[in-house]
Amino acid sequence: SGGAIARVAPALLLPAVGQALFFPTGRSLAGFGLRHRSHTSRSSRGQTQEKMLFRSTRGAFLDMTFEEAVFEGLAQDGGLLVPHFIPDLSGEYKKWKNLSFDELAFEIAKPFVGEEIPHDDLRDLMRRSYSTFSDKEVVPTRTVGGLAIMELFHGPTYAFKDVALQALGNLFEYFLTRSNKRITVVGATSGDTGSAAIYGLRGKKNVECFILFPEGRVSPIQQMQMTSVLDPNVHNVAVQGTFDDCQDIVKALFRDLKFKKQYSLGAVNSINIARIMFQITYYFYTYFKAFPNCDGEMSFSVPTGNFGDILAGYYAKRMGLPVRHLVVATNSNDILDRFFTTGQYNKYPVVQTFSPSMDIGISSNFERYLFYLFGEDSTTLKGMMDEFNRTGKLEVSPQLLATAKRDFLSACCSEQDTIDTIASFHKQHGYTLDPHTACGVRAVQALEAKQVSQCSDQTKKHKMVVLSTAHPAKFSMAVSKATGAPPTLPAGLAACQDAEVRFQVMPASTPAIKGYIETTIPDFTGQRNIYTTTHLLTATTVVAAVFVAGVLVGKHV
Repeated sequence: SGGAIARVAPALLLPAVGQALFFPTGRSLAGFGLRHRSHTSRSSRGQTQEKMLFRSTRGAFLDMTFEEAVFEGLAQDGGLLVPHFIPDLSGEYKKWKNLSFDELAFEIAKPFVGEEIPHDDLRDLMRRSYSTFSDKEVVPTRTVGGLAIMELFHGPTYAFKDVALQALGNLFEYFLTRSNKRITVVGATSGDTGSAAIYGLRGKKNVECFILFPEGRVSPIQQMQMTSVLDPNVHNVAVQGTFDDCQDIVKALFRDLKFKKQYSLGAVNSINIARIMFQITYYFYTYFKAFPNCDGEMSFSVPTGNFGDILAGYYAKRMGLPVRHLVVATNSNDILDRFFTTGQYNKYPVVQTFSPSMDIGISSNFERYLFYLFGEDSTTLKGMMDEFNRTGKLEVSPQLLATAKRDFLSACCSEQDTIDTIASFHKQHGYTLDPHTACGVRAVQALEAKQVSQCSDQTKKHKMVVLSTAHPAKFSMAVSKATGAPPTLPAGLAACQDAEVRFQVMPASTPAIKGYIETTIPDFTGQRNIYTTTHLLTATTVVAAVFVAGVLVGKHV
């Protein structure tokens, strides 16, 4: 019987070995508790106060600090966080006209951050965040065919989201190091947010990053950018569904308050107010480049699906920047264009297009704008959003639509329009647009054709700028179709082509994603459940060694 025990004993160790390798236990993360404050701050424009506080658009949560707002992401009542008031910089922004991009980012962030981050630390955080960009101006503007193009694709992942997510990654790390806490970042991406978030968070101390993307609905380059990052704190999931499915799962996880607290969930999508704050900078910076004497007026055409990028422009205007109009440029998924044209915000099925980052049926950031459109009336907004969640329909009065049109114009770009615009720009000007930027250019052309004076007025005192949101090489299929040749890959994208990748394919199920997070988060010893080649080789070696040991012991018994 002793021999039998000796032969069996090594096998009995296998479950323990497997558990230690792949399923460590005892995981626990401390949550960021929100403190109730008895005082409130008024939101009158132009008011100064020592500390900026934040509240939910739906009214149930008030008086969060900047740090709490950054980590809260989606408010516990389902709303989005907004500042108690929008800072009025009309009396001082002209003093910043000669600042570098990182110094301007510091000045823009300062009224939102207040005294929560020492100024020297905040300035250093901005400097480090934008030192990773390949162009010395960070976001240069080129004039092409008489149209100004703001190039937002000179960051590590060649997309505009680097501007916010390089800074947000450093901000997370700063707060977490200071408090010695951990955070689990969960984000949904239709393409560019995922890679920008991953590059901003990879290797960051005390941060785990889970990115959900719709399987088969991002470009091959976008998927390679995300899945070729093998840092142990990065986890990619290809969800068998649409971007809206991914976004719904993320929102459901944030609404699960017990889960949110247990794993300290944090957001990198534009529902995070810090992302909007960081993006405000390039509206001011581009204005200063166009009007060094601050004596003109600008309009911006913004390709948008989730309404985050253009919301930053709206904030810039409210903060005092001379912005005439913001042009909402959509692809065939035109819920935003329909709203600004008819006042109806109705959900339609998502259509797959050449501009996948805008293949969105519900613009999650739009709630913030509605909050302001409804006069910051949280009760009215909550009722409207509850009705929209039930029916998929929302409509505003003609009077509110007229108010919205004072700030926003809109146009929709079809698939053929996208290809034709890329082709014509390439042929006439030798400049290649990505399909999202093509939507922005086409929107301006469409409005000019309708003789909308705000778009056709290109005088010395008014300029229209199109935001170029991504490098064309990220969308080779659309560019090849339009120009007859694939775009040249920059070195950073070429390096992804043959790289090792790691990702999971999972159903569009909140319980499935929740379970994956629970079994992947490192335990208190730092052990992880990441299935890489190294892990599998290690497991195989250990199993083989145990087996051989069992055989040898058995022979000698």
